[in-house]
Amino acid sequence: MQVQVRTDHNIEGHEALADQVRGVVEDALSEFSDNITSVDVHLSNQNSEQQDGNDSLRCMIEARLAGRQPMAVTDQAATLDDAIDGAADKLTRLIDHTLGRRGHQADHRTDPPLSRSRHA
Repeated sequence: MQVQVRTDHNIEGHEALADQVRGVVEDALSEFSDNITSVDVHLSNQNSEQQDGNDSLRCMIEARLAGRQPMAVTDQAATLDDAIDGAADKLTRLIDHTLGRRGHQADHRTDPPLSRSRHA
């Protein structure tokens, strides 16, 4: 699973931050790694002039699953750590629901059974 980390001009995008984000995302999505082809993480500060813990830090994570449309989640928090953790948790639940639902549908078909013709 390839994880790309991008930041806006209001967040210092140093390698230590990117490594931390990759670690959180890879850990959170590890059980789905066989299904995920790539993950893009975008970090931004929605209100660059005020950095006083007003939930202006945003993390958007987009995951591409094999054979599916990309899925994305967003979380905003007072700290980058909280925003990253929140988005990673949301994405984990979304993927679990999506893949679990797909498996559930295959196991529990809703179409009617084939009718058998009666011969007298």
